[in-house]
Amino acid sequence: MRSYAIGDIHGHLDLLLHAHDLIAEDRRHTGDTEAPVIHLGDYVDRGPDCRGVVDHLARGTARGENWITLKGNHDRMLVRFLRDPFEPEEGLRPELSWLHPRIGGAATLTSYGIRNAADRPLAPVHAEAVAAIPDFHRAFLDSRPTWHQRGEAVFVHAGIRPGIPLAAQTETDLVWIRGGFLDDPRDHGFLVVHGHTALDRPTHYGNRLNIDSSAAYGGPLTAVVIEGRDAWLLTDWGREPLQP
Repeated sequence: MRSYAIGDIHGHLDLLLHAHDLIAEDRRHTGDTEAPVIHLGDYVDRGPDCRGVVDHLARGTARGENWITLKGNHDRMLVRFLRDPFEPEEGLRPELSWLHPRIGGAATLTSYGIRNAADRPLAPVHAEAVAAIPDFHRAFLDSRPTWHQRGEAVFVHAGIRPGIPLAAQTETDLVWIRGGFLDDPRDHGFLVVHGHTALDRPTHYGNRLNIDSSAAYGGPLTAVVIEGRDAWLLTDWGREPLQP
């Protein structure tokens, strides 16, 4: 059973379009038109065209593209900010906020035409954001699923809480977890394909595959193909095996 997956995008529409081109080329070689493209979340923050990424994914999903678009922690933070800028985010350290430079929310608002969001009073920034971000985008981000299982692989933004059934996982763990997951070498009963924790390149650990290759920080955006528990990186020159 074949699936395609794309890591954390963070507002890089150009990289996303190129990732889709790589998948289209692999489809031409395999003749497979049925395998879905699973996006692992974090469509917004830090990058230059967050609005463009959300619009592209939302419109493609609405017209019936064979895409699965999962929720990332940054996507959840944007929706929560729009609902209530003072609503606490369980996964975020209390001294930080969505508009803190380390998180990158101001870059998202810039893409919607709201300037200097991190340097102005919160109330007018929030009001401008609610007015500027289309309900279509907000509803799309808010309604994203948090995990998807296909064959021998589970796709999720951050990871899972080991030992907890998928249906009982909390959303906060699925979009935020690091400790207790990244350091757990046990087999989970399936390959966990995830992002969230930025690396220099996609890395296979045997029980999990991290495909966040730091697009948020100037790195590439990773697209992979999964067949069973086997994985390949998609490149301009074809498939490159990803092995533990």
